[in-house]
Amino acid sequence: MTLSQELTWRGLVNQTTYKDLTALDGQPLTFYWGVDPSADSMTIGNLAAAMLVKCFMKHGHRAVLLVGGATGLIGDPDGKTDERSLITPAEIAHNKRAITTQYNRLFKGQSFKVVDNYAWFKAMPYLDFLRDVGKHVPVRQMLAREFVQTRLGEQGSGISYAEFSYVLIQAYDFLHLYQKHGVRLQVCGSDQWGNAVAGVDLIRRKTGGEAHVFSSPLVTNRATGAKFGKSEAGAVWLDPAKTTPTAFYQFWINLDDASVEAYLKIFTEMDKTELERLLAAHAKEPGQRLAQTSLAESVTRLAHGDKSMETAKLVTDVLIGKVPVGEAAGVLGQIRAEIATVHAATDGSITEALVTAGLAGSNTEARRLLGDNAISVNGRKVSRETFEPGDFQNGRLLLRRGKAFKDSALVELS
Repeated sequence: MTLSQELTWRGLVNQTTYKDLTALDGQPLTFYWGVDPSADSMTIGNLAAAMLVKCFMKHGHRAVLLVGGATGLIGDPDGKTDERSLITPAEIAHNKRAITTQYNRLFKGQSFKVVDNYAWFKAMPYLDFLRDVGKHVPVRQMLAREFVQTRLGEQGSGISYAEFSYVLIQAYDFLHLYQKHGVRLQVCGSDQWGNAVAGVDLIRRKTGGEAHVFSSPLVTNRATGAKFGKSEAGAVWLDPAKTTPTAFYQFWINLDDASVEAYLKIFTEMDKTELERLLAAHAKEPGQRLAQTSLAESVTRLAHGDKSMETAKLVTDVLIGKVPVGEAAGVLGQIRAEIATVHAATDGSITEALVTAGLAGSNTEARRLLGDNAISVNGRKVSRETFEPGDFQNGRLLLRRGKAFKDSALVELS
């Protein structure tokens, strides 16, 4: 399968300046992809773009990975209805280190170059920038951007000169990389199309040369339509301190069947034959969630490594009752990090444990839940209000409200 065919099959094609996508199947070229350090971690939205980069790498193209120390000082205004709050240079320095560490993990074993656009902007005189860049970018083109029109409209919040000029900085990145590193292509998500094309135009105006852009669709939750991004509620981060490996694993394993095929194509390197075999097996026994499990294992392994993936899988198996909680001594710390932990005596109050764990708002609600057969101990429904010695396995049990394993608590003997 050629690169153009694989990109099409994986659903990674949005827009490109190439007249024919098969141009990507020719001689290897140098391309770049960048992330602004507006946070100290990428999200799974960034991970989708990273998998696109890996696809280009696999087909022999050379990658330059940019961390935007300069652009991060301003912040991309595209898609934002209000002016961004500036973050400090110290925060940006910390974030750059974190993003670079994630680059090294995601692309381990691949050949790539990491660059920071602050390196070429930090000593650039302002007048030189206006003459060498601003002179070649039409204001009409900048004003035509949709987000600019929205911000300047009657109901808009306005836009600062700094954010208005952001496109000039990113356009110059492309020009600099074109001249210094032989970069001929920028890959990006569809939300960066305008900024990327501005770079193509600047290269043409300044050098008479030709460069191109390839953008992929933004990945969304197919059930809700919400964008995978750090500005959205419930964002899923690659940093284990922000989203634990277990929560990360559970995000993927909880995907609905309607979404899983598309996400397997985007977030794994599984080939067509292997994917079709997996989906056929999944269709025979959908209750086993084979497709979701394969996806969760693959993506968690990529983001966090083999050991963290195995731990996340075991913790999840405990929480869903597949592995008895009494056999989970090796991952108790991780279980405590995922769900509430309370202490009780062997004949302690289930009602009190539910309230203490936050699974019920009051004793009255706890009793109602017990009466409604909505509470389980170690996966078995109970209606009684006290624990029994047999409930405890090696001094602990799993208390749950309803079916969602997030609504669980670890109860340990006092």
